[in-house]
Amino acid sequence: MSAPMDEQVDRRSFLYRASALAAATTVGSIALPSIAHAAPATTSTALVDVPARSVDVSELTIAEAATLIRKGRLTPEQLLEAYLDRIGKFDSIYQAFNLVLADEALARARTLGRSRGGALHGIPLAIKDNYYTRGVTTTANSYLFADFVPSYDATAVRRLTAAGGIVLGKTQMGPLATTRATTPDGRITTVNAWTPADPSTDPGGSSSGSATAVAARMAASSVGTQTGGSITAPSNAQNLTGLKPTMGRVSLHGIVPLSYTRDHPGPLARDAMDAAIMLTAMAGEDPADPRTQGLPPVPDLVTAATPVIRSGKVRARWRTRIGVIPGFTSGTSETAVARKTALDVLAGIDGLSVVDVTMPEEWDLLTNAAFNNVRLPERSEPFLPMLRSDLRGFGVSVTGWLQGALLGANEYLIGQRAKVLLLQRVLDDLFEQCDVVVQTSPTPFDALGLPELALPIGFTTAGIPIGTILGGKPYGEDRLLAVAAAYQSVTDWHHHRPADPVIPTATARTTAISDRGRILAHEVPDLMQ
Repeated sequence: MSAPMDEQVDRRSFLYRASALAAATTVGSIALPSIAHAAPATTSTALVDVPARSVDVSELTIAEAATLIRKGRLTPEQLLEAYLDRIGKFDSIYQAFNLVLADEALARARTLGRSRGGALHGIPLAIKDNYYTRGVTTTANSYLFADFVPSYDATAVRRLTAAGGIVLGKTQMGPLATTRATTPDGRITTVNAWTPADPSTDPGGSSSGSATAVAARMAASSVGTQTGGSITAPSNAQNLTGLKPTMGRVSLHGIVPLSYTRDHPGPLARDAMDAAIMLTAMAGEDPADPRTQGLPPVPDLVTAATPVIRSGKVRARWRTRIGVIPGFTSGTSETAVARKTALDVLAGIDGLSVVDVTMPEEWDLLTNAAFNNVRLPERSEPFLPMLRSDLRGFGVSVTGWLQGALLGANEYLIGQRAKVLLLQRVLDDLFEQCDVVVQTSPTPFDALGLPELALPIGFTTAGIPIGTILGGKPYGEDRLLAVAAAYQSVTDWHHHRPADPVIPTATARTTAISDRGRILAHEVPDLMQ
C-alpha cells in the first residue's frame, strides 16, 4: 500500500483552506482553496472476509455479518429481526431510539435478500435524528423541528443506503445536538448501555442514542455528528470505535446545522474495520456542500484498517510516531493506568514508537473555553429568526443559543484569528514531533477540523469503559485506522459487550424511566459541545 494520505497532503494548503473556511462564515458560501496533494489514492472496493466470532448475530461486526450474508449463511432479514427483537425487549430501558422504522426496514431487508452487494449490503444502521431522512420525521430532538419531514435524504444517509445499508431507525440525541440525550425540556432519556440502571453514568453526548444503540446490540453501526466531542465522547463512554473525519471528508448536506466550520458527520462502530467500511461509504465530494470540494481523494481505508501480520506477528502498516502529551498518564487513577498500559501495548508493536511531545506555544491560552466559545455565533446565526420570535422553541438549551447571539463581533473575529494561529502551530510544531497524538479531550482537534479516532482501552473496576482519542494530521484517517487496527489485533477490549439489562415490571420500569433526572437551563452552557 502507498504512503498514508497525511504524507501526501500539503499541510500549508490545509491551513489556507481553514482560513478561507473561517472567512466563509462571515461572507457566506465561497469557493474554498483546493488541497495540494501528491499521487492519487484509490478507494477500496474489495470485500473483506472476516469469520464470525459469535453465534449471536446481534454481536457481529459489520465485516462479520457482511461476510455471512455474502456467503448465503445469513440473510438481511434474519439480521434485522435479531436487532428488532432486542429493540422490542430492551429499548424501553435504554431509550436509544426515538423512532424505529420496523416495517420499512423489513421490506428493504427482504428486497436486499434477493441480491448480493457490497460491504454494507443488508446491514441495519441507526441514524442520528439530525440527519435528514426522506419522508421520515427528523426532529433534532427539538421543539423547533418536532413536525419536520424532509423531502430528501442527507447525502451521508443516501450514500449509506446506496451501499446496501438499511435505515433501522432514528436515535435519541441532545436537543439540537448540544448535551447528552434528554427531552427538549431537559429530562434525561438515553442511558449508557453498560450501566442501564444508573442514569448518572454519562452515555456521551450529543450522539447518545447512536452509541447506545450499537453498544446494546440494537444496530450494527450508527452515525453521529461532532462539533465538540459528540462522536469521540460517546464512543469512549460505551466501548466503541468512533471516527470523526477531517472537515469536508463527509458532506454535511441534509444535516441540521450546529456550526458551519466545526460540524463533522462520522461513524460510531465496533472496531476499526467497521469504522473504515462506514466512512468509505459516507465520504466523498458532494456538489451540495462546498466543504467537500477540492479535497484529496478518499484513500483505501479498508486496507488501512486490515491488520498487517508477518510471521505470526502484528506489525504497523506504516512507521508511526505516537505523541504523548504532558500529563497524559499522570496519577494513579484507573484511567491513568489504562493509558499507561495502552501506550506499552502500542510501543510493543513493530513499527510504532511512543514519543513524548511538547505542546505549541501558548497552548493553554489558545485552547481555553473563551476561545472555544467563538463557535457560538455560528450556532445561533441560522436560528436568529426563531430566537427573535419564540425562545420557548429552544427548550432547556436556550441559554446556550442566547450566548451565541450576544457574543461581540470583536470577540468572534479575535477567536477566528486565534483558531488559525493555533492550527498553524499544531501543524508546524506538534506534528513535527509525531504523526499521531493521544489526547485527553477532543478539543481542539474538532475545532481545527483535524481527524480523531476514539477507541476502547479498558474498563474500571465498576465495569465502565475507558477509552482514549488519537488525533491525526489533515486527511490522516487511514493512518489513524491503521494504528487502531494494529492495537485491536493484540487486545480484545473492543470485543467486550455489556450484559443485557434486567427487565423490571411495567410499573417499576415506568417509575425508573420517569425518575432519571434532568438537566437545567443554567447547567446547559457548561455541558454544550
